[in-house]
Amino acid sequence: MLSNTEIGIDLGTANTLVYSKNKGIVFNEPSVVAIDIETNKVLAVGVEAKNMIGKTPGNIVAIRPLKDGVIADFNVTAQMLKEIMKKASKALGLSIRKPSVVVCTPSGSTSVERRAIQDAVKSCGAKQVHLIEEPVAAAIGAGLPVEEPVANVIVDIGGGTTEVAIISYGGVVSCNSIRIGGDQLDEDISQYVRKKHNVLIGERTAEEIKKEIGYALVEHSVITMEVRGRDLVTGLPKPITISSTDVQEAIQESLLHILEAIRATLEDCPPELSGDIVDQGVILSGGGALLNGVQEWLTNEIVVPVQLADNPLESVAIGTGLSLEVIHKLQKAVY
Repeated sequence: MLSNTEIGIDLGTANTLVYSKNKGIVFNEPSVVAIDIETNKVLAVGVEAKNMIGKTPGNIVAIRPLKDGVIADFNVTAQMLKEIMKKASKALGLSIRKPSVVVCTPSGSTSVERRAIQDAVKSCGAKQVHLIEEPVAAAIGAGLPVEEPVANVIVDIGGGTTEVAIISYGGVVSCNSIRIGGDQLDEDISQYVRKKHNVLIGERTAEEIKKEIGYALVEHSVITMEVRGRDLVTGLPKPITISSTDVQEAIQESLLHILEAIRATLEDCPPELSGDIVDQGVILSGGGALLNGVQEWLTNEIVVPVQLADNPLESVAIGTGLSLEVIHKLQKAVY
């Protein structure tokens, strides 16, 4: 059984979540750190740091130390994890001394990237660090029977990566990991606005546009939104109106890459498991699963039922925590 000092961490590109079986999700904040570059001192972590993006004086920078689901800046990640562990231990009402930790990693990550994650968590005082593949954690968190010999297909659209995997009998049968996720969609939107309107918008504005009027490639009633950015010609602030069809056009290419990854994974599926997929369908998790119309679009494209996980944003973190109970049944998915 899990004790209080066994926790699961979803170290995501966009958000970091900490799960404890007794208390559920005890920490869920953006993976952003604000640092004073003159003293190298961490000033804020999470929501507070994210609110500083693009608004700080020169000596303070808001950094996202994870890129494409893996550590891009080791020292900052280690500092961020220390702060997160402090906040999590407060929420748990105990001082976490030498906890056992399970952290998820993208299935496409290299052994060097995995070692970096293990070292970063160990530097925070963890006794044992297990790594679990992100799609397996997402499937466990979505309540799929991963240890049974049936095909469970999970599509986890995160901030930095999209993971597509077929899991059966506690192991990954076929998987594809592509470094396209919510962050890439934000980047697509901001590039589109720059090209079409000659206006520069920040990453937070691009994210708001995606959440408010972003649609997968389905027919819908067009909606518009007014945003403000900086005119690249005059250098002055300028309001512009963007429609949901503009956003569709902006993110179309990235969405087609995600569809390609899903198709490639399904094509690699052994014939014995293909029948299960038709019956069970595909489960969507991750923040990208909340994009308007994505369920309907994928159902039309792959002609297999597509369901949304009960809690797409938290399913990886929940699965990471719960995996401690089924660790002995998981084949090669835990390191």
